[in-house]
Amino acid sequence: MEIVLTIPDEVASELQQRHSGASVSRRLLELIAIKLYEADVITGRQVREMLGFDSREELYSFFKANDVSDDYTIEDLERDKATLTALLNRQ
Repeated sequence: MEIVLTIPDEVASELQQRHSGASVSRRLLELIAIKLYEADVITGRQVREMLGFDSREELYSFFKANDVSDDYTIEDLERDKATLTALLNRQ
């Protein structure tokens, strides 16, 4: 889907100056992806798709560079471990 946004020239100029390596539209897309991920609206996989990353490592590097925290908890690890054990025991 293509969405057209109109932003003030001053905002576009500020984005361009702060992120000289990326286009304004790319940086806005990145910021939108970050905010949606942090709000639990989209998953890491969906962020990868939005931004065209080929690997999880690329995603993790992007998150680290943008101070995106991973809210993966010990409880998440224990739940994933239990799920994996259950799946392996089914075979």
